[in-house]
Amino acid sequence: MANESALDDRIATRARVTVDDVRRVFESQGIPLGAPPARPRHLRIHRLRVAGVRTGALEPGPFDTTFRFDVGLTALVASNLRGKSSVLELVTWCLRGTPREKSGAIHWLSEVDLDATVAGQAMAFRLNLDNEEITSAVALSGPNPAVLEAHRCPDPAQGVLPLFRAQSSGSYAEQVQALMMNWMDLPPLVSAKQGTSTVTHGWPAYFGALYLPAARASALLGDVVMSGLPGRLLQVFLDLPAAGILTKVKTQAELMATARKRRQSAAATAQEERAAQRRHIEEELSTARTRLAQVKQRGSGFDRESLPDLAAAAMSLARVVADKQQSWDDLMRVHRQARVQRQRDEKLLNDVRESAIARRLFHGLDPTACPRCDQDIAADRRRLEREAHSCAVCARPVEGDDEAPEDVLAEAEERVQLSSQAERLAKDALEQVEGELNQLSRDLQMAQEKLRRADAATQVPEYAQAQEDVLRLEGALSVLPALPDAPDDPAEDLAIKVLRASVKTLEDDHAKEADKLFADLNAAISDLGRKFGFAGLESVSIDRAAHLKVISDGGHERSFTDQVAGERLRLRIAVIVALLRVGAAHQVSTHPGLLLIDSPKAEEIQDVDFHLLLEELNAVASANQLQVLVTTADFGLVHDVLPPDGIIEAAVGKPLW
Repeated sequence: MANESALDDRIATRARVTVDDVRRVFESQGIPLGAPPARPRHLRIHRLRVAGVRTGALEPGPFDTTFRFDVGLTALVASNLRGKSSVLELVTWCLRGTPREKSGAIHWLSEVDLDATVAGQAMAFRLNLDNEEITSAVALSGPNPAVLEAHRCPDPAQGVLPLFRAQSSGSYAEQVQALMMNWMDLPPLVSAKQGTSTVTHGWPAYFGALYLPAARASALLGDVVMSGLPGRLLQVFLDLPAAGILTKVKTQAELMATARKRRQSAAATAQEERAAQRRHIEEELSTARTRLAQVKQRGSGFDRESLPDLAAAAMSLARVVADKQQSWDDLMRVHRQARVQRQRDEKLLNDVRESAIARRLFHGLDPTACPRCDQDIAADRRRLEREAHSCAVCARPVEGDDEAPEDVLAEAEERVQLSSQAERLAKDALEQVEGELNQLSRDLQMAQEKLRRADAATQVPEYAQAQEDVLRLEGALSVLPALPDAPDDPAEDLAIKVLRASVKTLEDDHAKEADKLFADLNAAISDLGRKFGFAGLESVSIDRAAHLKVISDGGHERSFTDQVAGERLRLRIAVIVALLRVGAAHQVSTHPGLLLIDSPKAEEIQDVDFHLLLEELNAVASANQLQVLVTTADFGLVHDVLPPDGIIEAAVGKPLW
């Protein structure tokens, strides 16, 4: 991977800016320039303990069960609906922060303990539960899993220290996700949403590559297809140069470019609309000026100097009268609303004085229409509510004691007082504005009369009107100046230029590094797919977007989503193991090496195929530092493949915990 200084230079050269410009842009966007190789992120679980009280017909009573997990493949075997999948969900709850789904048996639990090693650090997760929710939880670190096993609380003397505490399910989820992202050295996966905002995917998205989704799901890696997450997970697990940085840079460049484009488009649209308005007014103004000039030429014997002043005064008063009229209209609406409210409150007061049912419904809703279909509530329903005590909305009888009638009556009287006061205040304000409007109207009439009397010539009214039109249009034009172009933002332009150059530079780095890795990855996936029982598989081709082309059956090419459910499962497992192989060979930090598979035999896999899958998965798990938990109800097949220490089973028909 290119060092940070070389990356500065290459971006600056491509963008044709200085290295300082590049550094300032990255600093202003809060994006680190370059990133060191990721730390190892191996994840292994050691022990799961569950305790609580089972209810129901099947072995009721308290229980305290401990499961221990070794490296390689461990099969959880029990009859259907006997707790196999819930073990995977409890491991998921402890490590992911939330289970994918809560099984019906979780409500029995009061304590859940999980011991694990996270990126080389021994950790313990201690959950106290009530009614399927966390009431308290703590994450502990310690010198080794053996020491942590004996602790549910911090013990500094033994080196057992708290990493965080939580008092609710939400708090635990938030804190454990932040903890795992930090310790596993995983970058947030950021993407743009419709060019206006960002969406950030964290540890739950990564965990989808550990707990395999149903085989029919369409994502090759992880359990979310949107935002290109499978490809982003693949790039992180191959530790392609600055995969997380590239995501942030690409997203920020897209957001900034979209915002600039929308701003420029909005400015251009506003300019066009303003120009059209000005052209229309200018045409009218030209016509008005021509008409005024014609009237002046025809006119004689009137005072040309006084008429403009009188016309201007009349126009000014007309504007003031129009504004005052609008104020009067607004206050009239307020007064009417206040009067209606006072009348409603008086009617309500009368009702609560006369009816116990009215007092009981006093604090309830009083809809005017059905809340579902918006039909008005008929008058006969309201009459029946008063007389027959049936609800005006649902027509059911209204029953109950008339509690605290004096309080209801007092509150109703207080409402009448308040609404009456509001009506008086609205009326006073209305009358004041009405007086001002009358005076202004009289002033306007006087100004207009002066204008009419200014000269007896018949042309005077026509002249005044023509001049008024000119003044009005000149005023309208003055308040609608031509809009300038959208202002340039040099800092924004520089940032977009640098970020786009950075995307291309980082993608070049990705492509160069990918060339070294993807040939090995394709070969490993093909080899593993055949070992896992994918009959007819010849080769595969995976790209950085995690799109997988599958060549099988004599050169027939199909995509991953074209495969049947069982083949999708085999390919998903093959991709995980291949990542571990390639990561070890190229010494890059890759997949955490923990895999949870729920009931693979249910995914269109026959007995012989399942036997082969388990056999090969057991072989490659230990060889590739992979820890696998798989659930099944097939007791015989598991014992044919795995040694006893690789099987955790319950008696037929009995619960696993």
